[in-house]
Amino acid sequence: MAMGLQGFSWTMLLLFCAIQEMGAWALHTAVESPGLRQPGDPALLAGGRVKRGWVWNQFFVVEEYTGTEPLYVGKIHSDSDEGDGSIKYTISGEGAGTIFLIDEITGDIHATERLDREQKTFYTLRAQARDRQTDQLLEPESEFIIKVQDINDSEPRFLEGPYIGSVAELSPIGTSVMQVMASDADDPTYGSSARVVYSVLEGEQHFTVDSKTGVIRTAVADLDRETQDRYEVVIRATDMAGQLGGLSGSTTVTIVVTDVNDNPPRFPQKMYQFSIVETAPVGTAIGRVKAEDSDVGENTDMTYQVKDEEGVEMFKVTTDSNTQEAVISVQKPLDYESKKVHTVVVEALNKFVDPRFVDLGTFRDQTIVRVSVLDVDEPPEFRPPSNLMEVQEDAHVGSVVGIVTALDPDTANHPVRYAIDRSTDTERIFDIDANTGAIVTGKVLDRETAGWHNITVLAMEADNHSQVSRASLRIRILDVNDNPPELATPYEAAVCEDAKPGQLIQTISVVDRDEPQSGHRFYFTLAPEATNNHHFSLLDIKDNTAAVHTQRVGFNRQEQDVYLLPILVVDSGPPALSSTGTLTIRICGCDSNGAIQSCNSTAYVVSATLSPGALIALLVCILILVVLVLLILTLKRHHKSHLTSEDDEDMRDNVIKYNDEGGGEQDTEAYDMSALRSLYDFSEIKGGDRGGGPGEGVPSGNPASELHALPQWVQSPDLDFSVFRDYICKKVEQADEDLSVPPYDSFQTYAFEGSDSPMPSLSSINTWSSSSEQDFSYLGVWGPRFRQLAALYAGRRGEEDSEES
Repeated sequence: MAMGLQGFSWTMLLLFCAIQEMGAWALHTAVESPGLRQPGDPALLAGGRVKRGWVWNQFFVVEEYTGTEPLYVGKIHSDSDEGDGSIKYTISGEGAGTIFLIDEITGDIHATERLDREQKTFYTLRAQARDRQTDQLLEPESEFIIKVQDINDSEPRFLEGPYIGSVAELSPIGTSVMQVMASDADDPTYGSSARVVYSVLEGEQHFTVDSKTGVIRTAVADLDRETQDRYEVVIRATDMAGQLGGLSGSTTVTIVVTDVNDNPPRFPQKMYQFSIVETAPVGTAIGRVKAEDSDVGENTDMTYQVKDEEGVEMFKVTTDSNTQEAVISVQKPLDYESKKVHTVVVEALNKFVDPRFVDLGTFRDQTIVRVSVLDVDEPPEFRPPSNLMEVQEDAHVGSVVGIVTALDPDTANHPVRYAIDRSTDTERIFDIDANTGAIVTGKVLDRETAGWHNITVLAMEADNHSQVSRASLRIRILDVNDNPPELATPYEAAVCEDAKPGQLIQTISVVDRDEPQSGHRFYFTLAPEATNNHHFSLLDIKDNTAAVHTQRVGFNRQEQDVYLLPILVVDSGPPALSSTGTLTIRICGCDSNGAIQSCNSTAYVVSATLSPGALIALLVCILILVVLVLLILTLKRHHKSHLTSEDDEDMRDNVIKYNDEGGGEQDTEAYDMSALRSLYDFSEIKGGDRGGGPGEGVPSGNPASELHALPQWVQSPDLDFSVFRDYICKKVEQADEDLSVPPYDSFQTYAFEGSDSPMPSLSSINTWSSSSEQDFSYLGVWGPRFRQLAALYAGRRGEEDSEES
């Protein structure tokens, strides 16, 4: 068919070209006229002769020429051409010399290549006519156009594909789905090559397409998404207005059927069964059920509810928004002994209902849920659940406050034992009978100390103490009149010396820790010991207060500046209790306006005698003070004696440091020897040495004799240095054993001049022998500085030797 179409096209083209040639020949042989000249031709020549110009017609060339010979396009010709070949024709411009060739002699133009109008629709060229001998222009250069003649060689194409559309299910016939559009590259102004019509190749039983606009519409009204949710429709576009020989193209359109809420929810089962223990707390989930819905998206959203009254009371149904399931949970405590099986009617309904499809039926469904309650061993239950008891505060220990009762709810009905949670009654104020549940007082009660008691009572099975239940019990202590009334504060009043009789001094009020149900009522009067009082009066105002007034004219604070007025207060009982309080009244000096200026502090008691209890308390206080003073003095004396004994035992050597060398051997005033004499009585030592009386104890004028009393080198039969030796040894031993405490004797480093001294040390610390065993003769070789010292020791040594002999 395509070959036949192509032959027909070429036949038409050849016929068109023959007509074109005949038109060109006719124009070539036609009589000259101004209309054939180009606009650029020169003006009329002298003598009225018109100059001739170019002669040609518009050129056309058919596209897609497939012949073996060049395709003749047309001829350009100058009316000055006499056919002798003296004129040379040339062309320039688009395709000149490549696509288009011209015969220089005849002016014939041929196309040498296959042209495509869809790529280029026309070519613009320029023509020249020159003298072949002189190459001069015989005609002005002129521009002409070669148009490419269209043929139907391009099929329609769907450029915007692939196409995807949608339509709601159950849409009426003719509902627009979408529009498709095909494009044809042929010339829409020439023939019918670009005129496109549309048709359905596949899917025509469900959809149609408008042949001119390409709008796709539904062909049926019963599109059901649940049956088929998408369709593949093939649309064809044909040019030549659909006539025979036209070219065509096709595309596939995917049409998605969208969901509408046309399906109600349906439970897969008409009955569901679940079980749960009776001790499950409120809110425990029992199970889940779900109604199926063939729709999708929000059309499947649904809610669940309980329809029967029993189910509404005992159970609760919620909707899981993620899974669209009904969650059944416990709403009230379950009891196996009361009811073993519960029947619940659950209904599911769509959340969003489309009113267009209400006539399709009800969009809800119901199912039955059976809940079986399982029996478990439960703790006892308190009955009745009253939690308030009352008891009088004067109840004796062991009095019954009340009785609590608990029963085992299980069918076995085990015996119950009772106890009190001692963390709520740490003082053990109450006890409970383990068998009967009777609560009794364990201690004396006092409402004023604690008016309420909150305790926790435990009830447990006798053979299984792990099954325990608790009950909070509030015990109120009822008041009895066991506290006497007292003055609200230690009242003190002041009255001027020039006070007049009947003047109000103070208003008295009282407090009572008791709280009688009928309210307080107090009575005031002066105490019996104040019956002889003629200075003040007491008036009961009958509103639980009393007023104190003066009874005499003026007071003298020089005689008495303070009065103590005892007041007796009695409550209304029963039984009536009373107490005595004291009002202190000070006599003060006042100015003319009655403003108090000054008051004395000497007290005078209206009652001249003190009670025996007050005297005993006063004596006890004085005795305690005396004992404390004696105890303090004893402690101080003991501490002082302890310090003195320690000072007596501390007989360490005192190291005296001198930083100067003195004035030489003649300088006897450079050293203070009193520090070395502080521990001993030199007169007694010297007296003892001479065994004499008072006259022998007097020191001589010899300086050497005055220094004989130094204990370091004096040998006396009455002195025993073992005490010092033992003390030093003891301290050295203690210092050696305790490495953390430095010893009393410290090691000192002294700077010295010159070389080491060849003489041994004079220190008595390292000397363990007595002074009689020491030889001081070496002091004589120490030089002039120690001459006097050598004389002293040498002289003393001679005396000792003579005495021994």
